[in-house]
Amino acid sequence: MKVQPLAIPDVLLVSRERFTDARGWFTELHNDAALRDAGFTVTFVQDNLSWSLPGVIRGLHLQYGPAQGKLVTCLSGQIFDVAVDVRPGSPNYGHHVAADLSGENGDSLWIPPGFAHGFAVLGGEPALVLYMVDQPRSAEGERGVTWNDASVAIPWPIERPILSERDAALPTLAELQPPPLGEG
Repeated sequence: MKVQPLAIPDVLLVSRERFTDARGWFTELHNDAALRDAGFTVTFVQDNLSWSLPGVIRGLHLQYGPAQGKLVTCLSGQIFDVAVDVRPGSPNYGHHVAADLSGENGDSLWIPPGFAHGFAVLGGEPALVLYMVDQPRSAEGERGVTWNDASVAIPWPIERPILSERDAALPTLAELQPPPLGEG
């Protein structure tokens, strides 16, 4: 397993070894000991799965109370995966990083608590995306930032995405409700 920080060093790209032969390939998707050896101190408490059509953008989502970190893996298809720093007082506040994740490359993105997350489905096939999270879902703590916030300036590879009603109505970063004291 290889773990490398991106331009915002708290966001990590996780690459796994694949064992390939004439039948296909095999990889260890989750190995707690290997993650700990790579410096992860996170305990994952829930796995979530989404299936999205080409042209879909999901996000940008985050959770406060408790803040939630995510290890995101595209199991099939291809996504442009984005993390936006929304931690009040962070030197990277409002900045984003992105990675191309696919069933083909097998990479994952660690998005720590205090980051908004979203992705765009690329190519001509649907994407199956696994989210391993370190806190259970809190409906009261769910927040988000609109995908096309000019202040964040994400270079989405889709001009007219398919959005949920909820995602289409998300506020800008400037309008984002801050976390309750001690939960950001």
